[in-house]
Amino acid sequence: MPDSNPSAILLVGGRGTRLAPLTDLTPKPMLPVGGVPFTLHQILQARSVGIKRIILATSYRAEVFEPYLGDGSRFDLEIRYAVEKEALGTGGGIRNAAELLDSDPDAPVVIFNGDVLSAHDLAGQIRHHKERDADVTLYLTKVEDARAYGVVPTDEEGWVEAFLEKMENPISDQINAGCYIFRRSVIYEIPSGRVVSVERETFPSLLTAGRRVQGFVDAGYWRDIGTPAALIAASADLITGRFRSPATPIPNSKSGSGYIAATAEVSENAIVSEGSVILDGAKVGAGAVIAGSIIGEKAVIDAGSVIRTSFVAPQSQIARVEVEGEILGF
Repeated sequence: MPDSNPSAILLVGGRGTRLAPLTDLTPKPMLPVGGVPFTLHQILQARSVGIKRIILATSYRAEVFEPYLGDGSRFDLEIRYAVEKEALGTGGGIRNAAELLDSDPDAPVVIFNGDVLSAHDLAGQIRHHKERDADVTLYLTKVEDARAYGVVPTDEEGWVEAFLEKMENPISDQINAGCYIFRRSVIYEIPSGRVVSVERETFPSLLTAGRRVQGFVDAGYWRDIGTPAALIAASADLITGRFRSPATPIPNSKSGSGYIAATAEVSENAIVSEGSVILDGAKVGAGAVIAGSIIGEKAVIDAGSVIRTSFVAPQSQIARVEVEGEILGF
């Protein structure tokens, strides 16, 4: 029988150019955030609401994902991989990945953008989608200044009225927060085998056709990790407890607000604080201060260094420095 439970597609094919040079060798969803690859937070969020099958829509550095995630069995779910030879955009990626779904045509399919960390009520969004018998339900969040975003106004019953591009005087403070629920049959209306933007093409065309597009507004934690500063801040938020996902390791530094991997070496009088993460094999010298930063695997930090809100490349050696908001070692 077909599976009527929700499945999920993770859009992890983008290069992440805004995150360069972090993404020169590592795809954005596999960068460390809160001590683990970013995509693991989304995978375990999906699992927490009963999703058992996840399709990863990959393109850039597609070969990096499977060695770490495998078939998903160690996370008690199934992971499949839909590899795009050439990036197909968000809509094209969804359409390509849908070929690997096994579910009822009307079953909900949860779509995660690969660069959004959120604490929104995913189970509530799925429930809302079913109750409203929607074709698509978008997770929306409110921001103080929407000028940097396209906005998504809704009526009193939550039906989406428009998808509007960035404007100097936005008519709404609601923005697309990057998690969608599709009726599976609607996905098959997306053109196959070509680049399609779900935001600029698919959603507006559904409205034009009079389809049932709902907004689900949630005020929980939300952050786009698309820049180095945002990624570093999101990592610190996870470790300090501003937001915890099922994948977040327990802080274990002397300060109580940092995480040190089991194989990392941190000198007794070094300070690791403010949500910093010291990854496997890294070494931090005597008297160093690491605050709100990510220290990559096997990186070496010289004694006396002060590193704040920065990202240190894996396997790099950092001579004594005092920096804030820097990308080091790439």
